[in-house]
Amino acid sequence: MSIIKEIEKIVSTCIKDLGYECNEITLLPSSRPDLGQFQVNEAMMLGKKNSKNPREIAEEIVQQLKNKPFFTKLNIAGPGFINLSLSDSFLIESINKMKDPRANNIDYPLPKKIIIDYGGANIAKELHVGHLRSANIGESLKRLAKLLGNEVIGDVHLGDWGLPLGLIIREIKEMYPDLVYFDENYKGEYPKEFPITVDDLAFIYPKASRRKKEDEQYLKEAQEITAKLQEGQRGYRALWQHIVDTSLIDIKNVYEDLNTQFDLWLGESHAHSSIPIVIDIFKQKKLVKKDDGALIVEVKDPKDKKEVPPVLLVKSNNGAGYQTTEIATLYNRIQDYNPDAIWYLADSRQALHFEQVFRACRKAEIVKEDVSLEYLPFGTINGADGKPFKTRDGGVMSLKKLINMVEEEALKRINVEIVGEEKKQTTAHTIAISTIKYADLLPYRTTDYIFDPKKFLEAEGKTAPYLLYSTIRIRSLLNKAKEQNETIEQYHKVFTNSEKDVVLLLLQLPKILTKSYEMRSLNEICDFLYRLTNSYNKFYSENRILIEKDLSKKESWLFLSQVVYNTNIMLLDTLGLTIPEKM
Repeated sequence: MSIIKEIEKIVSTCIKDLGYECNEITLLPSSRPDLGQFQVNEAMMLGKKNSKNPREIAEEIVQQLKNKPFFTKLNIAGPGFINLSLSDSFLIESINKMKDPRANNIDYPLPKKIIIDYGGANIAKELHVGHLRSANIGESLKRLAKLLGNEVIGDVHLGDWGLPLGLIIREIKEMYPDLVYFDENYKGEYPKEFPITVDDLAFIYPKASRRKKEDEQYLKEAQEITAKLQEGQRGYRALWQHIVDTSLIDIKNVYEDLNTQFDLWLGESHAHSSIPIVIDIFKQKKLVKKDDGALIVEVKDPKDKKEVPPVLLVKSNNGAGYQTTEIATLYNRIQDYNPDAIWYLADSRQALHFEQVFRACRKAEIVKEDVSLEYLPFGTINGADGKPFKTRDGGVMSLKKLINMVEEEALKRINVEIVGEEKKQTTAHTIAISTIKYADLLPYRTTDYIFDPKKFLEAEGKTAPYLLYSTIRIRSLLNKAKEQNETIEQYHKVFTNSEKDVVLLLLQLPKILTKSYEMRSLNEICDFLYRLTNSYNKFYSENRILIEKDLSKKESWLFLSQVVYNTNIMLLDTLGLTIPEKM
């Protein structure tokens, strides 16, 4: 239990001792800092519930709290808002418990097993700007959920099945008609070397995609290849595996560059064998209807305010619908991992798709009611014109180009005298990745934002460079203290108002983590990290820590610096930000 939670429990007990029914109260930062550090608003609710003047109840509560030695400056404002401060002795005791924030400054919820579906890369297509948010938000949510004690499994959920692969194979067949993969009579082993490179694939799919719109016969042949691939034709399967393996090298490199890791590298193809199983489940439960040669599952509800179309289970050509693959994937996840929750990161256009899939799975009892299914939409990355971010020629920018663009801008700002000529490129790259990630996580998850690399790379304000530089400076301070054999074992006394502000912010950490977890968004952590760093920097600028002659002060200030550093490192890692050696 965190320190702030302990305080709330004490206040709740005091209220209950007065004979009032009360759940655990919430201690809020005071809206009137001149009256106290925190405020308690429960008297208002209790007054209404008990038909009593809330100020009278507030006065009773204050009298109870006066018996506790760690509360000071107790007062009542307005109709019954209780303001209070914590004694310096309590703050000293608290900060001494915070050296390891994971041990004493986090509230851990009941642990769950959570699968997070994020990433969504498509085989044979270059990762572009549209893939950033799902990967970035998903990775940070995974890290946050793990930090709070959950078992978390991240799945990239590759787009490796369906017509796009049939189109690619059709185009390769025209380019290299003599490859053995297209010889249906070939019985030998297929080549281990693949004649198509990643760059070739980046060219092939756009070309094939254009041709299908212009040439009906071409499209028909691609559809036939897709069907044979899914039926298991040996040559097509071998060629498909080559395409997947080749494409994955590039996809994994880009995700790794973004400090994004997946526990599972499964694609839509993994669920293919389970499609007949889920179709049979819907049939057995008599949930299937015929509709113009197709099989559908109605998922509408009388309470719906807008139309929710049925799930297309089987198309009129006997092919499985896209939603059927999603359902089969969900079925596999339940069977293989028995999770408590599954979170899906996808852009806001996918809302109806997931509503249909979730309802269908509930109706068929493929997913039990005690398993939480959550669709977590996110906003778009926009250019200066407020429209989705594009290249200068109007195309979708690849993630590689985006990273390179920010890296080039970061390189202009590198101080070579500090970093060193040999490390300026790697440092610029590290800063660029952290800059992209922090800027992407700073707005609330569903908010659109304008991508401005120059603004995001500023050394002041809510930017990654500001946080990274400040954290490096604290690390340098602690290293120098170690070299001077300074003692950093205990926090003795609160000497200044600026350090008290830092301690009070540290007390708020568990609430920030809990709120971010509950909202499934990282903006609260991003904002808190900035406020904590900014508050510490104010304290740092006001005090000459290493040359302080009062040993009690020096040790207290170094101890506080260590706590802030440990907290920053933990939060930066949760956001997936990497700290360079120097800046």
